Amino acid sequence: MTLIKSISGIRGTIGGVQGDNLTPYDILKYSIAFAKFILKNSKINKVVIGRDARLSGKMVSDIVCSALISYGIDVIDLGLSTTPTVELAVKWENAGGGIIITASHNPKQWNALKLLNKNGEFVSSQDGKTILDLAEEENTNFSDIEKIGNYTFIENYINKHIDAILKLKLVDVEAIKAKKYKVVVDAVNSTGGIVIPKLLEALGVQEIIEINCTPNGRFPHNPEPLPEHLTEISSEVKRTNAHLGIAVDPDVDRLALICENGEMFGEEYTLVAVADYILKNKKGNTVSNLSSTKALKDVTIKHGGEYFASAVGEVNVVEMMKNCKAIIGGEGNGGIIYPELHYGRDALVGVALFLTHLAKSGKTTKGLRMTYPEYNISKNKIELDGDVKLDLIMKKIEEKYIKQPINKIDGLKIEFGDEWVHLRQSNTEPIIRIYAESKSLITAQNLSDKIKSDIKTIIMNA
Repeated sequence: MTLIKSISGIRGTIGGVQGDNLTPYDILKYSIAFAKFILKNSKINKVVIGRDARLSGKMVSDIVCSALISYGIDVIDLGLSTTPTVELAVKWENAGGGIIITASHNPKQWNALKLLNKNGEFVSSQDGKTILDLAEEENTNFSDIEKIGNYTFIENYINKHIDAILKLKLVDVEAIKAKKYKVVVDAVNSTGGIVIPKLLEALGVQEIIEINCTPNGRFPHNPEPLPEHLTEISSEVKRTNAHLGIAVDPDVDRLALICENGEMFGEEYTLVAVADYILKNKKGNTVSNLSSTKALKDVTIKHGGEYFASAVGEVNVVEMMKNCKAIIGGEGNGGIIYPELHYGRDALVGVALFLTHLAKSGKTTKGLRMTYPEYNISKNKIELDGDVKLDLIMKKIEEKYIKQPINKIDGLKIEFGDEWVHLRQSNTEPIIRIYAESKSLITAQNLSDKIKSDIKTIIMNA
């Protein structure tokens, strides 16, 4: 059981011992620390919160609300919502920050507090450190009865989110409507089950087939939208002769697509396809993280733009997007960041832009996928025991491959000609992620297996 404190927020498993897990004590502790941070930095005593549908969500939300109110913070509670909706609400409600109660793709025993600044963006690493320091303060002075915060619940805020997407210049509802699409949706029984069908209806999709769209938090399969977890929707797309399948994670910031023949479009290619559409209409730059496919770089160069790679993590991608004035960016896990709406991964805007692109291309989903450069990424991980020294592992791997080009911005990315391998510690789980890419999946897997073997040898000899 685990409690992880990082730029991705405070994430842990429910129950267990305080300080080692995400217990009520820890939820209270870090909520108060965030309240202190908000009042000190933004000087706006208003915070927006929202949650996904996981089983512990209401309990965690109640504790967070009470903690903030007790410290004099006015709370705007969106209830069941999505990560991008809360991000937008922070800006639209002129709040000092936001808290999204979700563990994203983690299994049901996990939950987390994702922390947003007054711009509706994830707090920086430095601000995150400040919040962690504030959490260790003792003798907190809570507000008296005349100064406690107010509580406001706003229902169906996602409608505002959808309305904003429909107003985007590059979203063409009429083009989508004319295609009379049939779409299957798998929302892993979380809040995507509320918002994605509603969005598709607003976009003019003719028929929407829902599976796992009851927001009760009982995940029917592993909630991370990877191919091995999407066999049910793949079969349903083929069985119903649908044009497309859409799968999202519990907080709806990652988007996976399924072709009409049941094949995966490829989570890496969600961003590639949307970027291709944006760049066809406006020249500009793109950003993805070091673990994302080279295909985005190829597409960007084709359209006359410049590609930039950032460290892994949404906050790092956003920072680089601002620095290089990127018009589209995101991460290879199906996360689309479209600055014209906001600087946050947003599966909703990804759906709208992709469907517009698909409709205007005149192709099937599979046909569109075949227009992009073919790369294969092998994604692996090694679980870490508490005694494992990550610095030693990285040092030994770097020494072994010292003759190869190495990028150390985030872990180690080692290039082997047109192929690469990237290994880094996860921000959200006690694991080392190992990603390798090649035009051949077998080659990518072999490269990844070689690095895994190297790491295991280092651990055994440590």
